Amino acid sequence: MRQIILLALSLLVAITTCGIAIEPVNSYVVVEHYTGKILAQKNGEQQLPVASLTKVATGCVVLDWAKATKTNLGQFMAVPPHAPAVGGANPLNLQNGDQMSLRDGLYASLMSSDNVAAESLAYYVGIDLLRRRGKRGDPMAEFIRELNALAGKLRMTKTKFVNAHGLDHNVRKQPYSTSKDMARLARYAMDKGDFRFYVSQKSRKVKVSRLGKGRVFGLKNTNKLVGQSRIDGVKTGQTTYSGPCLIVSATKPNQVTKQADGSSRVQKRRVTVVVLAAQDRFRTGKQLLDWGWREYDGWNRAGRPMNDRNGAL
Repeated sequence: MRQIILLALSLLVAITTCGIAIEPVNSYVVVEHYTGKILAQKNGEQQLPVASLTKVATGCVVLDWAKATKTNLGQFMAVPPHAPAVGGANPLNLQNGDQMSLRDGLYASLMSSDNVAAESLAYYVGIDLLRRRGKRGDPMAEFIRELNALAGKLRMTKTKFVNAHGLDHNVRKQPYSTSKDMARLARYAMDKGDFRFYVSQKSRKVKVSRLGKGRVFGLKNTNKLVGQSRIDGVKTGQTTYSGPCLIVSATKPNQVTKQADGSSRVQKRRVTVVVLAAQDRFRTGKQLLDWGWREYDGWNRAGRPMNDRNGAL
């Protein structure tokens, strides 16, 4: 009974705060992309499992590595022996020894949340990092160090990555993050044109080679909101521990304002929403995005202050 009362009170607070009833959700943050201004939040610093939102970081590390090493993403990788045992989503039914391009591995990881593809990418990149650094060791551990190094770079101080896919069934090695930290990661990721392209696709065909025979698979984006209301990313996630999670990001046409001196100021517009442990992540994400745009308009009219009660990332 106490839980029911608390839930009712939380919904009442949501209604009186934003004028709409937000679906039950443990944590969320809504941010203006270019400045990091927080437009709305709830439990933004609460550490929670984030499931496959982890793959946003995995995709960023792979793309950063490819750029730094001038690696062609058309190169092929092989699924390592341990990867199929990771568990969870494996929509391509990838098996030990299967081959696919790094590019198609990114599509599978970021669009269809394929755990085996993410693990295979991490293993491939980890081997290359060890080789270039003249080190010996576990390729997966080397890749995970890169994930946490990226988190440090982005000031994701309440985040710990323990794998490339986000599964959290190992109670001794639990990954965690916060909605604020995930927003920091999403801003970094969506500033990359190639990353945006991967996560903005509703569907994609990829090719997997097994024993020399190629097979073509059709992938569908697990983010059902892509393409609606100018939403062009970014990622879904869900495990038993995390509950349904979601990051969405959307744009509006640039705003052009005439200045007193006759010049024009062009203002890009993008809002990003992170939802953790939601009852209905897609409905909640869309509600918060709509609310975020209203908050954005008010903040913009007020002269874009950065030091109000919500602050910035």
